[in-house]
Amino acid sequence: MKKKISIDGMSCSHCVSHVENALKQLEGVSKVSVSLDEKCAVVKMKDEIPDNILTDAVKDAGYEVVGIEIKKSLF
Repeated sequence: MKKKISIDGMSCSHCVSHVENALKQLEGVSKVSVSLDEKCAVVKMKDEIPDNILTDAVKDAGYEVVGIEIKKSLF
């Protein structure tokens, strides 16, 4: 399963790294791809991770989640 997380507040490569590391630490995450240009992260999971867990990880890294949607074929 893949989810696309729209994120506000990222402005540089360090921001991308912070978000990527925060999401990679979640149990069940197998791959993370963060785009500064698109202001989003795509998370590939072994099993579904609740949106509130993903949101909390991004917020704890210092950024705001604008929305989360399920994706079928991003990577």
